[in-house]
Amino acid sequence: MLDIQQLRSDLDHVTRELAKRGFAFPADAFNALEAERKIVQTQTQELQAQRNSASKKIGQAKSKGEDVTAIMAEVAHLGDALKAAEDHLEQIQQQLQKILLEVPNLPHTTVPEGKDEIHNVQIRRWGESRTFDFAIQDHVSVGEGLALLDFETAAKLSGARFSLMKGGLARLHRALAQFMLDTHTQEHGYVETYVPYLVNRDSLRGTGQLPKFEADLFSVHAGSGPTEGQEKLPDYHLIPTAEVPITNMVRDTIVPLEALPLKFVSHTPCFRSEAGSYGRDTRGLIRQHQFDKVELVHIVHPDQSYEALEQLVGHAEKILQKLELPYRVMALCTGDMGFSATKTYDIEVWLPAQNTYREISSCSNCEAFQARRMQARFRGENGKPALLHTLNGSGLAVGRTLVAVLENYQNADGSVTIPAALKPYMNGLDQLGSSGGK
Repeated sequence: MLDIQQLRSDLDHVTRELAKRGFAFPADAFNALEAERKIVQTQTQELQAQRNSASKKIGQAKSKGEDVTAIMAEVAHLGDALKAAEDHLEQIQQQLQKILLEVPNLPHTTVPEGKDEIHNVQIRRWGESRTFDFAIQDHVSVGEGLALLDFETAAKLSGARFSLMKGGLARLHRALAQFMLDTHTQEHGYVETYVPYLVNRDSLRGTGQLPKFEADLFSVHAGSGPTEGQEKLPDYHLIPTAEVPITNMVRDTIVPLEALPLKFVSHTPCFRSEAGSYGRDTRGLIRQHQFDKVELVHIVHPDQSYEALEQLVGHAEKILQKLELPYRVMALCTGDMGFSATKTYDIEVWLPAQNTYREISSCSNCEAFQARRMQARFRGENGKPALLHTLNGSGLAVGRTLVAVLENYQNADGSVTIPAALKPYMNGLDQLGSSGGK
């Protein structure tokens, strides 16, 4: 969340910056609550001072053997008034907190201004798109043609926007994840983590999914209640991304300065309701309720977070380069960034069947936005606790990488050539669709 002190001292600037993101900050409600807070806080402090003074008088009177009945009655009255004032102040603070939890991060000064994706700015491109001498098929046709991708059975098992892979395609999907993990741990210095797929609300609040994006989450309720002698289980949510459990590893923690930076990688399934996306990418693997992703998270000193962002993007790019998949890097504009991000680069891979680039990784610097929500801190050079900076990005979305491989490496006979980087993970297999490739 934003620093409330910044809102108090420079509300006009904050409001203007948020407007660039298309967010209208409720300045009138905030100002009204702040004015009330100041009055009640002053009353609370005055009552506290009066009670302290009266308590001191009691001590002095008792030491002289004087009757303290009247003073005791005064203290009791002040105590009741102080409790009421403190409760009122707590209610105001909670209302201010509720406002803050709904407010997105401020855009960095280098973020291009714009309303939507058409205002994103291309930073660079890598690779050349392949020229085909046959009719290009999309990944659905390729996978179904090999009898290795089955949406009909997945729909019978679960419903729309689920997939079932078999044989060589399932192995290729697994190979991609393993290849990504090996690259990031062996070449880029990440620590591999295995994290829970179910998290509590505090974790989702810490990284910014709650309260604003509850409709995008899948909740899991542990029955109607415990049987006799059993502890009631809490309600959980399925993770929308491994960013949530990984980043929350430092929630309510003070990380030693010498431990920074922290770099974690994890391969997990991700679960999203895709609320509001009806009609978009309904065919195929692009937008699913369940998909796999290899997630990268950096937890760093504030002075290093923009250097870390460039490293993070480069690490995700390296996967595409090793797979020889053309891509481009885009700087997202103010209106297209995610809620917690202050600056984001999207990496978009070339999909020949769509004749366009599609997002395969989103790499963001959140600065202290998530850390403030989580109270994730480090002990600075002066020995005082300070907020960390957090970053996250896909390295990569496994399903979308599989889509790119199927489309870019397809052959005229319906087979798919295995990228050289993946052959060690495929027992040396050259193609899907060739002998033994199913």
